[in-house]
Amino acid sequence: MEKKEIRTTMVQLIKYGIVGVSNSLITLIVIFLFNSVLNLSLLLADVVGYVAGVINSFIWNKQWVFKTHDTKLVKEMSLFVTGFLICFGLQFITLLIITKPTIAIAETSLGSDFSAFGMSAKEVGEYAAVIIGMVVYTLSNYIFNRFVTFKAKKEA
Repeated sequence: MEKKEIRTTMVQLIKYGIVGVSNSLITLIVIFLFNSVLNLSLLLADVVGYVAGVINSFIWNKQWVFKTHDTKLVKEMSLFVTGFLICFGLQFITLLIITKPTIAIAETSLGSDFSAFGMSAKEVGEYAAVIIGMVVYTLSNYIFNRFVTFKAKKEA
C-alpha cells in the first residue's frame, strides 16, 4: 500500500467512525424509544432502529466518507441495501445468540434490580447485547461498503 492510499484509508476510517457514532446514537435512541416508550418488542425495535440508522448512513457515507458523487445512485443504493441486509443479519443473529446468556450474566453478577436507574437486569443485559451486535454490524458494514458498495475505481 502506498502512503497516499494508507492516508486516504485512515481518513475514511475516521470519517466512517464519526458517521458510525451518529448512526449508533440514532439507532440506540430509536430502539430505546420504540422498546421502552412504545413497548414494542426488542427485536422489532431493533429492526426499526437499524432502518433509521441506515438511511442516515447512506447519505453521509456517499457524500462525505467515500465521496462517490459521479456514480450511479441506484446501483450504489442497491449495493448499500444488500450490504445492510447482510450485516444486519449478522448483527441480528448475534443479538439472538447472546441475548439470553447476557441477561443471565447481568442478573447473576449485578443482581436483578436496577430500579435506581429505572432498569431491570434483564434490560441491562438486552442493551449490552444490542451494543455487542452493533460492533459486529459496524465492522462488517465498513468492510462491505469499502470494498463493494463504494469501491474506488482503479486508474488505468
